[in-house]
Parts: sequence; C-alpha cells; structure tokens
Amino acid sequence: MTRETRLGMVALAAFSSTLFAQTPDIGIITPPAPRFIGPVLRPFHFEKRTVTPARLTDTPRLESLVRSGNLYLSSRDVIALVLENNLDIAVQRYGSFLGREVQRRTEGGGYLRQVDTALISGPQSVSLEGVTVGTSGVAGGVSAGGGIVSQIGPVPPTLDPSFVASYQIGHQTTPLTNTILNQTTALTDDYRQLYLQYSQQFATGTSGTLSYSSVRSRLNSPTPLLNPYTNGYIDLVINQNLLQGASLAVNKRDITVAKNNIKFNALQLKRQVITTVSAVLNLYWDLVSFDDELRIRERALATAQKQYADNQAESRLGTLAAIEVTRAAAAVSNSQEDVLIAQTHVDQQEAVLKNALSRTGAENAWLDDVHIVPLDRIVVPQAEALKTTPELIQSALDSRPELEQVKINLDSNRILLKGDRNGMLPTLQAFAELTNNGLTGAVNPIYNNCCGTPDSLTVGGYGNLLSQIATRKFPNYSAGFSLNIPFRNRAAQADYVTDQLQLRQNELQLQRAQNQVRVDVKTAVIGFQQSRVRYENAVNTRVLAEQTLTAEQNRFNLGATPDTTLLIQAQDNLSVTQSAEVQAMANFSHARIALDEALGRTLDVNSISMSEAENGRVERESSLPNVLPNREELRQ
Repeated sequence: MTRETRLGMVALAAFSSTLFAQTPDIGIITPPAPRFIGPVLRPFHFEKRTVTPARLTDTPRLESLVRSGNLYLSSRDVIALVLENNLDIAVQRYGSFLGREVQRRTEGGGYLRQVDTALISGPQSVSLEGVTVGTSGVAGGVSAGGGIVSQIGPVPPTLDPSFVASYQIGHQTTPLTNTILNQTTALTDDYRQLYLQYSQQFATGTSGTLSYSSVRSRLNSPTPLLNPYTNGYIDLVINQNLLQGASLAVNKRDITVAKNNIKFNALQLKRQVITTVSAVLNLYWDLVSFDDELRIRERALATAQKQYADNQAESRLGTLAAIEVTRAAAAVSNSQEDVLIAQTHVDQQEAVLKNALSRTGAENAWLDDVHIVPLDRIVVPQAEALKTTPELIQSALDSRPELEQVKINLDSNRILLKGDRNGMLPTLQAFAELTNNGLTGAVNPIYNNCCGTPDSLTVGGYGNLLSQIATRKFPNYSAGFSLNIPFRNRAAQADYVTDQLQLRQNELQLQRAQNQVRVDVKTAVIGFQQSRVRYENAVNTRVLAEQTLTAEQNRFNLGATPDTTLLIQAQDNLSVTQSAEVQAMANFSHARIALDEALGRTLDVNSISMSEAENGRVERESSLPNVLPNREELRQ
C-alpha cells in the first residue's frame, strides 16, 4: 500500500468520524415555512414535523478497531461501542423525546399519554458454569406515573386558542300567507354572512370568546326602511370558575406530571445504560475467561499429547507397559473434547458480544468473519478498601436511579390527587357578556312610506356599521352565575379515595424498594468479599496442584513408579485447578460489576457521561497499541 493510499484512508476515516459526530442519533425536523404566506401561517402551526429515520448502521469506531481479521477490544472501547451502537440503549433513547411531546400535548390541553419504554435486560454469556451472577432486585417494573387516557377530576382547559371563520352566500325564497308585513306573496332574500370567532381558555379557570358577525340582506319588499341593509355585532363572553376548576395547580396538573415523566424517562435511560453496560462488561470479561480456559485446555492437550508420545516411545523400548499407552491415549481424547468445548464457548461468546456492540449484528458480513481479541486481563487487586456497610447503603440510597423514579411517581400521584379533591366541589361559574350591535344600509328604493322615516344614523355603508359597533351605539349587557351541585357525588368520592389508596400503596412500595436496596448492597458486599477469598483459595489450590504434578513427574522420570495413572491424574488435577482459578477470576469480575450496580456507581466507575449516552456519540477516540498481539500469542 502506497503512502498516498494510506493517507487517503486516514482522511476518509477522519471525515466519516466527523460526519457521524455532527449527525444526531434522533432528530425532529420542522419544515421551512412556505414562501410569502409563511409569516401569516406561522401563528397557526400548520407545519408537519417529521422524525428522522432510525439509524441502522454502526459508528466508524467499530471498524477502526479491526486489524488483520481481528477486532481488538479494550474494556473502554467496549463501553464506547455500547453507548454508540447498542440497540437496547438506542430504543430507550427515544423516551426523552416522547416525554417532551407529551408535555407539548398537555400544554395545549390534551390528556397525558403513557409513553415510557420498559427496561430491557442485558445479554447474558453463553455459559456461566461455575460463575456466580449478582443482580440487583429493585423495582424492575417501575413505570412512569400519570399515563391516563381518561381524566379524573376537572378537565384541564384547552390552552391552545382557536379561531373560527365562515363566510356564506345564499338566496332564500319564502312563500307568505300574510302580505301585510312585507306586502308580497313571496319574500326573497339575497344574503351574505360573515362570522369570526376567537376563543381561549386559561389555566386560571378563565375562558373567553370574542365573536363578530355581519349579515347583509337584499329583500324584494317595499316595507323595510333600509334595503339592502347590514346588521352585525361584536360579542365578548367571559366565564370564570369559582369552585371546581378554579385552581391553577389543578388546571396545570397534567403539565406538571408530564414534566415529571420527562425526568422519569431520563432516569430510565440512565438505568438502561447501567443495565446494558454492566451486562456487556460481563460478556467481555467472560470472553477473557473463556480465552483463558481455552488456553488452559490447549496446554493440557499439548501435555497429554507429549505424554502419549513419550509412552509410545518407552513402550516400543519395552520399558513401559502397553496399558500406559492406552491410558495416555484416553487422556489425549479427553483433552481434545475439553478443547472443543472451550473453543465452542469462545466462538459463541464472540457472537453474543458482537451483537451487543453492533446495530446490524450477524447481518454484517465483515463483522461476522473477524475474531475478537480482548486487550485487557482480569486483575484481582491485593486489597480493596470498602467503606462501612451503612455508608455504602446510604450512598446507594442517594444514587440508585430507580428510587428516584419511585419518588417522582409519588410526586405525580400527589399532584393528580389534587384534581380528584377539587373534582368533589360543586361547579360554580360567573359570567359576563358584552355585546355591541350595529345596523346600516341604503334607503329602500321601493320604499312605500308605510313605516316612517329612516334614522340618519343607520344610513351608510359597511364603515358605518363598524363605527356603530366601535362606539357602542347599541350595547347589550348581561352578567350572572350558574351553580351545579351534584347529589351524593359517589363517582368523585370513589375516585378520590381510590387514588388515596393507590398513593399509600406507592408509599409502601418506596419503602420496599429502599429495603431492597439495603439487601442488594449487603448481598453485593458479601459476594464481592467472598469472590476475593475464593480467588485466593483457587490460587493456593493451583499452586499445590503444580507442586503435586512436579513431584509425580519427578517420581515417574526417576522410575520410582512405572504406573502413569498418578501422573495423568496430577495433570488433570492441575487443569481443573487452573480452570477453577479462571472461574474464580470471572466470579470476581461479576461481583465487582454487581457491587458497582448495587451502589449506583456504574457510570462513575467507568467514566460514562450521560450526555454522551443521550447523544449516542462518545467524543473520545479509540486507539490501539503500536504492537498488537494475536490470539495465539495471548494463549502462550
């Protein structure tokens, strides 16, 4: 590959990375306003916003970690790939957008909608034989509160104003049986009618309607003073709730709950990140353990094959019984089966881990062909100081997102309960109506002087009508109140008590969740401490097995025993103790991840930023060591 080609590939990768960094994972697009009439239509919000298509491709980070058919992964790169490509987190990422749209709906006076996304459990390893898995048991089924499709209590006001406009032209003919009034047997009316109305409700329980109407008529009758004539009015009606629906907190309760649900959905995404990252880290460290197990089994097979070859040579020389060759051959066969099982676990674990780190999974042909090479090894530190159990419990109570979700739901329940209580009040409304009337027109050309002289105030054009209305030449006034008292009121009473009972249930659920957190922390601490002790015991047992194998090997080489049974048993015992040590290390990694999850510190320990999790983009670039090991070198 030429220098220019390499530079071109680097530039292309940098451009792709920049493009992905600038493109949001989720977007809501508002179309541009139409030319010329855009400013006129803007207050009515006729635009149809659209959601960008779901991204079904992986970020360039995944392919950038591939070299010579191997995918080199560190634990930090695994976390970055999970945040960028994992589908479970990508699905949960829509929750905040859904919550904001529900808030938008409630701000317009619509009911709440249930839009929270259930938590998705993370993937599991293909084999957990000998490995203890720690899990946290708090409130896995917590869902957002206030998701209702029918309203209990006063219906929230429609806070988006409305405008009505209508215009009508018509011709009407009315046969008459009495000719005294209109002096015709068939009255015709050519009319034009305009009607405009603006109405709005407010969170204070106030509503208002402003209406304007004008009707122009041309009659074939000689009796009207004005013909054609136009009459019209402007009418203002104001209503104010005084008991039910008069509280600002009650009328805005759905908006407040919708805002709470946005916080809930943000915490749900945080929980999903914690759950998925913990699960995928377990996958990664289990793959490391499976690689170690495969290395142990391959070494055991090499040892068994060497012993078999040595026994064959000594048997041909007559210094070893033929039965010892058979025993060595059986040991080779058993070791080959162990290698096959270990290799199967590695291959299957790679498939599970690739699926967790990619949006396309097995559909991606090049990803299906590469092998994962973990760059990290499980390290069990000599000692790790933990705070006292009460301090750890308090830290968990302050940090666990599911507890905060339960508290948010409790707050939402209390807010909605205000609506139930207000709904038991009678309905008392005060109203006031102001109407200004007007009449204008031309003197009837066929007027027969039957009914007096037209008033000069009413003779004129359309401007005269508007002037009369504006100067209140013909005003109307009215005011009053209406009272509606339901007898017994059983539905509202039952709703209020029902929601109180559910609130008390939720308070008990919060206490239960807090108790479960305490149990989770204690269990995780015990499991973590025991995993360290088990690892130390496994190391000591493996050292003793190595010493036993060395002793048996020396005895056999010195001819102290012609029987290879004890030697083969010592070799098998060493493999078993080495596998137990690997399992103990896997147990330790699981226990450490479970402890972090129980304490609610998974994000902090792994330096995970929620802003990066929300955007699906990790700013940190991945880099590989200058010298990359291959899978065979790691198993040496």
